[in-house]
Amino acid sequence: MTITASQVKELRERSGAGMMECKKALVETGGDIEAAIEQLRKSGLAKADKKAGRVAAEGVIVDASDAEGAVLVEINCETDFVAKDENFRSFAEVVARTALHVDSINALREAEFEAGETVEVRRQQLVAKLGENIQLRRFERVPAAAGPIGAYVHGGRIGVLVSLQGGSAELARDIAMHVAALNPQFVDADAVPGDVLEKEKEILRAQAQDSGKPAEII
Repeated sequence: MTITASQVKELRERSGAGMMECKKALVETGGDIEAAIEQLRKSGLAKADKKAGRVAAEGVIVDASDAEGAVLVEINCETDFVAKDENFRSFAEVVARTALHVDSINALREAEFEAGETVEVRRQQLVAKLGENIQLRRFERVPAAAGPIGAYVHGGRIGVLVSLQGGSAELARDIAMHVAALNPQFVDADAVPGDVLEKEKEILRAQAQDSGKPAEII
């Protein structure tokens, strides 16, 4: 039978698969859109499984927030090119909003993405479409009940959430920006372990001695 351009277009819009893959699926299913979608899903799963062992060292960190809190989500891919792809970015943004309402990475994978599909199903479709291993690596959420929250993401690679007791969301975001820039190890002086503090003192003493400062002022 003849497969029309409008059928291919509809299948592409609904499945996110490439034009040739859609045309092939339609030919094999006799032009049945629903059957073609199911076939593409099965094909997408197979492709996702084949790519799962490949290193996904690139990716993006995305933040989302609502009245209940804020979240940072890290999603990995194989190349910087895909990390900047509009489809990948859009997927990451929806996943971040979804992560506001789940408690674990497994629950996030099984959560509804849109149109009755799960995040995992959409991830598999994206793997098939973009041709790379794409993985949900981790997420962190801070509840709004803890106080004002500030989120900052630098270049899609560094993400910080800051929760304050008192203050404002603007102050929290300013602090988050400083944390992203300086990467501090501890929140405050009380959080510094004694052995770490002593080691830093030894380093400062050695630096003072090397600079020629008198022993009585070191």
